[in-house]
Amino acid sequence: MAVLLAGSLNSGWLGFFLIVTIFVANPIIWKIRKDRYFNSEEFQSLRAQVQTLVNEHNDIASYVSEIRSQGAFELGTSYTGQYAHLATFENSSKWNIRRDRNIAEYAPHVHNASLQVVRNASMEPIKYLMKYFDIKANKETLAEVQRMSNDIARLEEAIANLETREAEITSTINPPAFILNRYAKEFWDMVGVHLSPITVPYQTYKFEYVSAGGNSSQTVNIKLDTPTLEALSQALADKIRWAKSVAGQRALMTARLRAEIKERDHYTCQNSACGVSVAEEPNLLLEVDHIIPVSKGGTSEPHNLQTLCWRCNRSKGAKMPS
Repeated sequence: MAVLLAGSLNSGWLGFFLIVTIFVANPIIWKIRKDRYFNSEEFQSLRAQVQTLVNEHNDIASYVSEIRSQGAFELGTSYTGQYAHLATFENSSKWNIRRDRNIAEYAPHVHNASLQVVRNASMEPIKYLMKYFDIKANKETLAEVQRMSNDIARLEEAIANLETREAEITSTINPPAFILNRYAKEFWDMVGVHLSPITVPYQTYKFEYVSAGGNSSQTVNIKLDTPTLEALSQALADKIRWAKSVAGQRALMTARLRAEIKERDHYTCQNSACGVSVAEEPNLLLEVDHIIPVSKGGTSEPHNLQTLCWRCNRSKGAKMPS
């Protein structure tokens, strides 16, 4: 009798768990729960609360796209193997042991070199980048490097700002876990923001050594991020000695100087008609602006620099102060 009773109880629990499993895994049930949440007062209230933050988020995302569309993010090219695509390579060796584990890469941003050149490039990346990728020390190159440096720095700050805002949006609306796990796209569509990945378009240049038999290889990668571009700007400015030129003045706008100006201005927009600060908006995106544009004779000295929020800087452009 006890055995039958135990078997009956076990069967009952098994049936119960089976019903629960079917209920939980049923897509119809998930859809009902989703629709109920999206039609709830809770969701409508949260949606209204987050709308201002979402609009600001989308504005900055548009600003990031605008910066990315302003110009290219690459400099010189290497001419090693520029016609390699016209030939077909085949290892026709009859040896049982073939040592072609490493195959040389031929591309505009890859320089195939001797082992000594690769090692030297690791010690003096700026010098070798200029020498082997045909980056000429002239006014035009300096201006282009500085434009890239400025755009990359603005992108880095804007994207970091976006990531902070996305985290705040997520924590503010705090939907049920099953919504984000199963219906994340529909959820973000309904609150009005698409969190598509936005990345900084760093161009990477590579020095590569591959032994004749392909048995060994060594590479050095140089990424054109803010520190690299600022070092390249300084090297170009020193080489051509145009410190008083427009390009030379822009070359002086380093990340450190921008940080010092923001701190001096107490992280507050210096436009008197705006005056917004990070104290009021913790996620405020700030930029450093030349009061008198360098194109009109302005310098990159602290007295000619001011902190502006991205909206005020965007509207000011290269206008002279009134």
